[in-house]
Amino acid sequence: MEQQTAYLEAHKDRFLAELFDLLRIPSVSAKSEHAPDVHRTAEFIRAKLAEAGADNAELCPTAGYPIVYAEKIIDPKLPTVLVYGHYDVQPPEPLELWHTPPFEPTVRDGKIYARGACDDKGQMYMHLKAFELMMQTNTLPCNVKFMIEGEEEIGSNNLEIFVKNNQAKLAADVILISDTGMIANDVPSIDIGLRGMSYLEVEVTGPNRDLHSGAYGGAVANPINILCEMIASLKDANNRITIPGFYDDVVEVSAEERALMAQTPFDEEAYKADLNIGAVHGEAGYTTLERTGIRPTLDVNGIWGGYIGEGAKTVLPSKAYAKISMRLVPNQQSDKITALFQQHFTSIAPPSVKVEVRPHHGGEPAITPTDTIAFQAASRAMEDTFGKKPIPTRGGGSIPIVALFEKELGLKTVLFGFGLDSDAIHSPNEHYGLFNYYKGIETIPLFFKHFAELSAK
Repeated sequence: MEQQTAYLEAHKDRFLAELFDLLRIPSVSAKSEHAPDVHRTAEFIRAKLAEAGADNAELCPTAGYPIVYAEKIIDPKLPTVLVYGHYDVQPPEPLELWHTPPFEPTVRDGKIYARGACDDKGQMYMHLKAFELMMQTNTLPCNVKFMIEGEEEIGSNNLEIFVKNNQAKLAADVILISDTGMIANDVPSIDIGLRGMSYLEVEVTGPNRDLHSGAYGGAVANPINILCEMIASLKDANNRITIPGFYDDVVEVSAEERALMAQTPFDEEAYKADLNIGAVHGEAGYTTLERTGIRPTLDVNGIWGGYIGEGAKTVLPSKAYAKISMRLVPNQQSDKITALFQQHFTSIAPPSVKVEVRPHHGGEPAITPTDTIAFQAASRAMEDTFGKKPIPTRGGGSIPIVALFEKELGLKTVLFGFGLDSDAIHSPNEHYGLFNYYKGIETIPLFFKHFAELSAK
């Protein structure tokens, strides 16, 4: 470990400079104009894996963006860790809310500010540098494979095909992912659960053209008004979702597990202060941590229509739109929830408008066990570097491929995240702490060490 620590200390500046080079590439998978940037990012990752000592570093084509694959098999008899990450990022808009440009990484107050700094370039790149560290210090204790994709932020639509067609190539003993967070820099934790996702876009159409709001207002349905009323009806006074059948498959968490969750350090006043809100909000009968970890949700992610330019234009719009996501919990199924939403949302539309619901993507919830060798290895590694045992937690986000990996590869996943809830992922001014970046590079090799040792017993 001393040798690894010395190597990290000697190369910290270069590790940061390389991450900055990666963050400067605007690999926004959702926007077609950034397609060359996404491909350029894939090649950057492939080249860095090869430089670090990986074999067979290649770009695997898909119907969309390529998957970067590389491996180091030191002995087929030893266990194998499959590292997953993604190199694409969310769109940076609204740009005017960024304090510094999203693709010009800047360090302020010990944090790296850039789109993708935490999600997931910063966390993914920790694994490449940890691998380099182990290779250069001759301390890699088991086999490792890398699978880094470029479509996670748009639903990983082509990953399932790749996984199904490459099961032998991807054979491993465990999957290691750093795309989640922990409670605090002095309170390490490991996510043991993820919510699933159903993501849709709705379109409400009224008249066949935009109308003068004076000549027609009050006589013709306004699609924006109707859409807002329909969305408002999707929750009741207790913030429970009103879609028939929505909760049918929800696994209610036991009182014992809820009691364990309540032991997680959480300062609600600090939480509110960080977000500049006067009160928390959510489903009645549940705490904030429960609402974000063990309960399903429905949220409007965007809504638009009509005239939003400078000045006034008294128009009654022809169309209104919204993007809506639902986070799902065990044992909800994304396809079923999507169908329930489509049926219900269409049924509540008044005859004065037409409604179209377009599904975008979905993913399944996942629970990872705490009694596996891999989880124990992760726990011991964090205890080594943080000086305290990490707390198992339930994460509110979605990584649909976790359920996919278990289904297609028969592998459990360790969610080895080093981000923080305050890192503003998906938001303006996303950032990632220098402490977290370097702590991840320090801790990941210890996971490999403990995993190899525990597997040998």
